[in-house]
Amino acid sequence: MTTRLERLSARVADAGLDALIVSQPENRRYLSGFTGSSGWLLISPDKALLATDSRYTEQAGHQAPAFQVVQVSGDLARWLPDLVAQLKPATRIGFEAADLPHASYKHWTESLSSKSAGVQLLPTEDLVEPLRMVKEPEEREAILQAVRRADAAMDAIVPTIEPGMTERQVAWRLEEHMREHGAEAVSFETIVAAGPNGAMAHHRPDDTLLQEGQPIVIDMGARVDGYCSDLTRTVLLGRPDDTFKRIYDTVLSAQLTAIATLRSGMTGDQGDALARSLIEKASYGDKFGHSLGHGVGLAIHEPPRLGKGSPHPLQDDMVFTVEPGIYITGWGGVRIEDVVELAKGSAVVLSTARKRDTVRSSL
Repeated sequence: MTTRLERLSARVADAGLDALIVSQPENRRYLSGFTGSSGWLLISPDKALLATDSRYTEQAGHQAPAFQVVQVSGDLARWLPDLVAQLKPATRIGFEAADLPHASYKHWTESLSSKSAGVQLLPTEDLVEPLRMVKEPEEREAILQAVRRADAAMDAIVPTIEPGMTERQVAWRLEEHMREHGAEAVSFETIVAAGPNGAMAHHRPDDTLLQEGQPIVIDMGARVDGYCSDLTRTVLLGRPDDTFKRIYDTVLSAQLTAIATLRSGMTGDQGDALARSLIEKASYGDKFGHSLGHGVGLAIHEPPRLGKGSPHPLQDDMVFTVEPGIYITGWGGVRIEDVVELAKGSAVVLSTARKRDTVRSSL
């Protein structure tokens, strides 16, 4: 954690700040190791404070040894001035603007102005997140373990899917398998989208019955040691028709081409174009509405983004998804997604769940 704090301190200084308040949960865990649901970090060049309430002080002491744990109670505006006083001579204090509601900002500033003359609260963006983009070895190992839990569940449950089951039943079987085989949680609500529901990229599973001949989009992930995985396969029960074959092969070709040609140094925009150009050539460009991929780590969606206009340079040790898709209203969708990491300049696929034989006959 010390190295992470040192890297952050340099960024805080470059931003012209004396200190930073970290409230975003994943950033808080990344910097401190603290996994509790309530807490704030106050970080200056010579201080690292973790403020939390009595429910978590013992836990924080174990998990965040690089931080001085301060027990607090009540609204933050009540105790913030006292903690800021410990950071003197800090007067320019940053906060994470994307994580702080405007009403809270007003209370904070009113409290500080009444008790800490000359202190300014200044909005910041993306001070911590860029540090999280490049994964350390233990982070990559946690992600790999999460990937394996999702892969195993997909390969175990897909062969048991039958017509007449509901989307909810399939989703529960997948989640149950992941949890019973070492996942501490799911990364997000499992998506099972049958037939026309598959045209909605983030459909929530319901009581829709699975039917012969309809594509079924399954998107799921496991969480291990706080780190996420993300996996999508498209299943067909029965014999594929020409439409399904054409769309599935287009998506698979786009995904495999992107994975094979991704290189360190590309921007997220360039990475996205590797797959998008093939889908556009197949006349489905307007049916691929989301980005090619996103970073995966403590959050299921985090930088870098592989999408149109994304300037993020891709670097070795970044971990992200590659997930092209085609979605057609009234018919359904096909999406195929793997987690990859960049190593020695190229993409290495971490996901191993079967792709080709997700198309099977149930007759």
